[in-house]
Amino acid sequence: MHRTRGAFARHGFYARRATLLGTLLALCAGLLLLTGPTAQAAPPTPPSAATARSYLNALTVRAEGSSSGYSRDRFPHWITQSGSCNTREVVLKRDGTDVVRNSSCAATGGRWYSPFDGATWYAASDVDIDHVVPLAEAWRSGASSWSTAKRQAFANELGIAQLIAVTDNVNQAKGDKDPAEWMPPRTAYHCTYARMWVWVKYDYGLSVDSAERNKLSSVLGGC
Repeated sequence: MHRTRGAFARHGFYARRATLLGTLLALCAGLLLLTGPTAQAAPPTPPSAATARSYLNALTVRAEGSSSGYSRDRFPHWITQSGSCNTREVVLKRDGTDVVRNSSCAATGGRWYSPFDGATWYAASDVDIDHVVPLAEAWRSGASSWSTAKRQAFANELGIAQLIAVTDNVNQAKGDKDPAEWMPPRTAYHCTYARMWVWVKYDYGLSVDSAERNKLSSVLGGC
């Protein structure tokens, strides 16, 4: 009888251990789902404020150049990224939640949160893809001398925080203004926006004018 009770006790111990192990595995799987790459709904994370300040200090400061010769056609976009998906559709998918696409890769449903103003949208038509450093601003900051291939790469840049899905009329209000002239309406995003802006200008070797630099320095100093 002792051996029988011991066998039942051991069986109960192993059963409880298996149940606990299963629970832990389920929790780990849940955490992986929450923290994995598919949970991202934002552009690539910009460098820290300290790194952004060092990038800003490395940028050439000079008066803004002329807009002469500028045209959006000088920056070909949106180009095909894969299959039937162009850059706009890739960013809509990346920055949105529960995005549904049709056979042409166009977003037909989903949810988009605009960090510029804190608004949430449920139709892709309400969302613009903002060039953090506007194309015209880039032209005046050095891109006028680039090859068409480099301007195309800049206008469709997915590797750094140059493209972001935001409220359409907020993007239109921004236009081609630099941070000395315009910042996102939502002040909580100013630090992130400044880090994004500096990252793009540093990565592409673009210049800043003195007012732009002073504004960026002020924002980054408060991050």
